[in-house]
Amino acid sequence: MGKALNSRKSKDKLAETHATTPHLLIVTGLSGAGKTSALKALEDLGYEAVDNLPLSLLSVLVGQVRGLHEPLAVGVDIRTRDFGIDALLDELEALIANPDIDAKLLFLDCEDAVLQRRFTETRRRHPLASDRPLMDGIIHERNLLAPLRERAHPVIDTTEKTPGDLHRMLEEIFGLPYKPGLSIFVTSFAYRNGLPREADLVFDARFLKNPHYDLDLQSLTGRDPAVGAFVEADPAFADFFEGLTAMLLPLLPRFESEGKSYLTIAIGCTGGRHRSVFIAERLYALLDEDGHRVRLRHRDIERGVAGENWRATQIIGEGSGQ
Repeated sequence: MGKALNSRKSKDKLAETHATTPHLLIVTGLSGAGKTSALKALEDLGYEAVDNLPLSLLSVLVGQVRGLHEPLAVGVDIRTRDFGIDALLDELEALIANPDIDAKLLFLDCEDAVLQRRFTETRRRHPLASDRPLMDGIIHERNLLAPLRERAHPVIDTTEKTPGDLHRMLEEIFGLPYKPGLSIFVTSFAYRNGLPREADLVFDARFLKNPHYDLDLQSLTGRDPAVGAFVEADPAFADFFEGLTAMLLPLLPRFESEGKSYLTIAIGCTGGRHRSVFIAERLYALLDEDGHRVRLRHRDIERGVAGENWRATQIIGEGSGQ
């Protein structure tokens, strides 16, 4: 517990330090080179992302940077209203000269043939090829944006990169001392009401002895100590929970390294009130103590209810691993 607490305090300190140093990253480049994917990746890394902001509003938005808790990534390209190379370069020079703002320009490039293939495969229309062949539009845009490419640092070529490759490269270059990380949702549910549609991993607890058939426990839930003692007394429980955590814990950093932002772990039993609730509570407590960002939900804890019973005070717990 102490290790997890120290880890969370360290993260909080990094976040506090980072908040005093505003960051602004202007993301531009050739259409089809991956600007949208880059903005999504930066958002996963902790940036606040804004796409196609009119240039006339850029200075207004930047003026609010000091009030933001996250650094800012702004997507700008030829589709942007009032877009102009000279205007953008002038704005960028003014931002870089501002000692209160750490501003950079990222340019995404790609080979012409690959851009042509991407537009052909997705059947998207190139913004400069409405009245000319696709390749002519690509070449025209490349010539138009050449001054931005020369000014940008860094320039990332996405010709042979997958979205995952781009995400990892952006994390290496622009990763923050503190980032949101993987958000984990643990939910219990009743099989008779169907699987949670958002579940990534589902575990079935119906092989354990059912407290429902004990008249003293029937009206209770898995949050009651008596039900917990009943479930733990099942000889199969200890091996199951140990195996569950031994499999799950090594997976979490791998999910995070692949850029996954959310993971929902669902524990099910027949009625969603006893076994699944107790196991979900135990798993939530373990993940929270380990310093993960975790929330707990009991979907079907009220008999006959399959609604959203989020605990603000009683049913739902939000982990302190921030």
